[in-house]
Amino acid sequence: MQTNLLKQTIATIRQQPVLSIVTVTGTALAIFLIMVVVMMQQVKVAPFSPESNRDRFLHANYGSIVSINEGDGWSSNGPISEKSAKALYQSLENPEAITIYQAFLETAVAVLPGSNPVEADLVRTDDTFWRVFDFRFLHGKPYDKAAFDAGLKQAVMTRSVARAVFGTDDVVGREFNLDYTPYTVAGVVEDVSTLATAAYAQIWIPYTSSPVDTWNNDLMGRLRVTILAKSSDDFTAIKEEVDRNYAKYNEEIEPTGWKFVSRGRPYDQEVSAIAFNASGEPDIKGDRRQRFIVYLILLIVPAINLSSMTDSRMRQRVSEIGVRRAFGCRRGEIALQVISENLLITLFAGALGWLMSVVFAYLCGSMLFTQLFSETLNPPSVDVSMLIQGSTFLWALLFCFILNLLSSGIPSWRASRTEIVTAINGNKH
Repeated sequence: MQTNLLKQTIATIRQQPVLSIVTVTGTALAIFLIMVVVMMQQVKVAPFSPESNRDRFLHANYGSIVSINEGDGWSSNGPISEKSAKALYQSLENPEAITIYQAFLETAVAVLPGSNPVEADLVRTDDTFWRVFDFRFLHGKPYDKAAFDAGLKQAVMTRSVARAVFGTDDVVGREFNLDYTPYTVAGVVEDVSTLATAAYAQIWIPYTSSPVDTWNNDLMGRLRVTILAKSSDDFTAIKEEVDRNYAKYNEEIEPTGWKFVSRGRPYDQEVSAIAFNASGEPDIKGDRRQRFIVYLILLIVPAINLSSMTDSRMRQRVSEIGVRRAFGCRRGEIALQVISENLLITLFAGALGWLMSVVFAYLCGSMLFTQLFSETLNPPSVDVSMLIQGSTFLWALLFCFILNLLSSGIPSWRASRTEIVTAINGNKH
């Protein structure tokens, strides 16, 4: 039956080549457009190195404190201090690992004496940073706990920065000046896309290797936290433990006249991707609703046009449908055949549209994925592994199926309702 359906579909395409080409092109463009929109969302949440564990991440990029005397109305929102980060998050027992690192990128100058200086994006981290994020080390290794605790001046840099500074990337153990301070290269990693919003930098150093006042204050500071859960199933238990830590820490800091409020933190990857405002909790339901409306519009508009094309094909086959009805073919079978034939065409066109979207996203990634709120002027680099995700492919299949139902539903119903005598005469009226 599947072979007959395929043969029938091919025969229909050959009989109506122009209409079929227009249908395939229209469907492909519709899937292309909606998949580009999906990919723009997917790169924010889909896993890729060095953020391959995004499905297990919980982020606390900011903290919020308010005056204990609510009548004052005083509040502060932003990165937190090491003391607060440790009290609120590092003491958690459920997660696999917890890293505390610099909240915002800063521009640093790396240089060899007598050479041209190289500007690079810098982040200060702890040693656990390298357990939470899976960087691809080309040479050497990250600084360890002993180096972090001792505040040793070691650095990990990307391959491109290593080549810009030293002329080669095999530079483990070599010394360079970072903002006039000597540092030793501990390891060299593959370049990181700016789309890896938590892990991205070009040089990483222990935050303990810098003066305390450059990254830490009392309650608030310049640090953020990323939690790696053993499983996403642990998110609820981790958040409950965080709430207990908040209550305990607020008792401790009560004499300061301030208290921490969580605003739902820590956030999973999806929520963190829209958490631009530190003073309020992100509206994830509203964001999903917005995306759903966009997807719906992108599906309905082309479906209306494709429906008329499908109906035109059915008008040219009305005599055939009448003959089949005369020989006992039921209305449901007619409708199912129309939908099935259209689905094959839609799947072929959808595959073409999906391929077009991947190629376009890869070639135009620096333009397409430009971030609204970015701390670096470096353009986003896009790897094919970011675009070809299992979830993205499933989205494409789903949209093809929905588009097929929307575009062939009414024509299939009209074809199945055709009266036998008028259909054989080639007239649907």
